[in-house]
Amino acid sequence: MVKVIAIANQKGGVGKTTTAVNLAASLAHIGQQTLLIDLDPQANATSGLGIDKQFVKKHIYHALLNEIPIDEIIRPTEVNWLDIAPSHIDLIGTEVELVNEENREYKLKNALSKMQKDYKYVIIDCPPSLGILTVNTLVAAQSVIVPIQCEYYSLEGLGQLLKTIDLIKQNLNKELMLEGILLTMYDSRINLSEQVINEVKKHFGNKVFTTLISRTVRLAEAPGFGKPMILYDKSSRGTQSYLELAHEFLARQKSEFALNTQT
Repeated sequence: MVKVIAIANQKGGVGKTTTAVNLAASLAHIGQQTLLIDLDPQANATSGLGIDKQFVKKHIYHALLNEIPIDEIIRPTEVNWLDIAPSHIDLIGTEVELVNEENREYKLKNALSKMQKDYKYVIIDCPPSLGILTVNTLVAAQSVIVPIQCEYYSLEGLGQLLKTIDLIKQNLNKELMLEGILLTMYDSRINLSEQVINEVKKHFGNKVFTTLISRTVRLAEAPGFGKPMILYDKSSRGTQSYLELAHEFLARQKSEFALNTQT
């Protein structure tokens, strides 16, 4: 059974798209059939996997509006076992176009329900907002990974996101859960990073991933070359961090499955 994971944070610049691209690529690299859905109108995950977003003719906008089946927009990538449903600037229009649509919060979930190809994991890169696109993602997903910077300002707005997740769970998607908080842009040389880590762990306990994503030049460079880290620089610290995250994520899935089978 496919598991759908949203990568969400309404605050920009926290490593959301970097995490979506590199977690998806890392899961595929270790043998998990994975689909990355780019639901951000900026389409940075699309270009980050080597697709020129200016020349994308069929994209997630069409699938959301039920104009094209989602299978027809999915493309393979350079990473074995990783496909992408690309985005486009046209996606901005959905905020207006869906406002009067019946069941507008279920558009993505309905599109995914008609998907023919089997995936183990579907990773969705949300836009940096709590609008209709993010709501659609949270309705379609089983869990949410929230990347936050190792800075105090990154904690601002986290409460609003968690409140939104809780409201979606109560009213639109009872399956939705917080998969985990991911600390990004970690710098061991700065005391503030450790203080933020301790503060986050104090509030969220084992919901915080033990994997830390360090601030590295190579992570910042890779999108400019249209490659995930696993292809751009396999030996870099950023690559190893995301592979570690993928393994930690998979270990959590096994623990969750074991727990569910016991109850």
